[in-house]
Amino acid sequence: MTRQPHVARRAEELLSTPVVATAPVAGGDISTATKLRLGNGRSAFMKTLTHAPDGFFEAEAAGLTWLGEAGGVAVPEVLAVRPDCLILAWVEPGKMTIDAASAFGRALAQTHAAGAETFGLDRDGFIGRLPLPNRPAPTWAEFYATRRLLPYLKLARDRDAITAEQSDVVEGIVRRLADLVPEEAPSRLHGDLWNGNVVWTHDGGCCVIDPAAHGGHRETDLAMLALFGLAHLPRVLHAYEEVAPLADGWQDRVGIHQLFPLLVHACLFGGGYGARAAEVAGRFQ
Repeated sequence: MTRQPHVARRAEELLSTPVVATAPVAGGDISTATKLRLGNGRSAFMKTLTHAPDGFFEAEAAGLTWLGEAGGVAVPEVLAVRPDCLILAWVEPGKMTIDAASAFGRALAQTHAAGAETFGLDRDGFIGRLPLPNRPAPTWAEFYATRRLLPYLKLARDRDAITAEQSDVVEGIVRRLADLVPEEAPSRLHGDLWNGNVVWTHDGGCCVIDPAAHGGHRETDLAMLALFGLAHLPRVLHAYEEVAPLADGWQDRVGIHQLFPLLVHACLFGGGYGARAAEVAGRFQ
């Protein structure tokens, strides 16, 4: 490790401890990520972003803290947060094991069971670089329609990432959400739980990062785990249901919960994500 003076000075200001060395961390496509070796013997992870949107890092820090309070899935400790950066305790990555997958399933059930006051959150957040509206709604169907599907469907249309015909198919599902998905009390969700945000640790454990935390339907997190594929997902789900059984037919509803991330990807990356969202929605016509 070398020492990047600008990054090191900023971290020292916030942590009140010397930074001995720094090293870039690969993988982030929004923020610049840096590993810090501190003078007190600890390591930390620092994310910086020039001209970050207002509340960008603060929302992430608040989400991590809220998830951590559930006592279920582990999250990195927030060491410092400012409008231009976020510093977390370093999590040493390791290999996934079957035992860790089972433990993750049980811990995720505990996090969800901690619940939320409402569907939504008391502050808006971000999904990738995009603003994420979280204004509370009285039912999950209303929240998912008005804070998740419709805003990103409109943005995808504006960016020519989905055709008018494909958009109509997705809108058809919006009107039927209350009939398609059984209502539950709001769960405490990670909100962006794809496999890249699940970190298997060197001590055989697991933690989650980069949340879009809010109160929502617990099937949403599980559907996100399936969207891009999590190793040993059947083991995770089996352990989850040992703690908190899911409503009958949940496997058939996975696609409904995947519509939101598919639309987000259409907005961010274009490609075939808009068409894929329409194809998934079409299964529920």
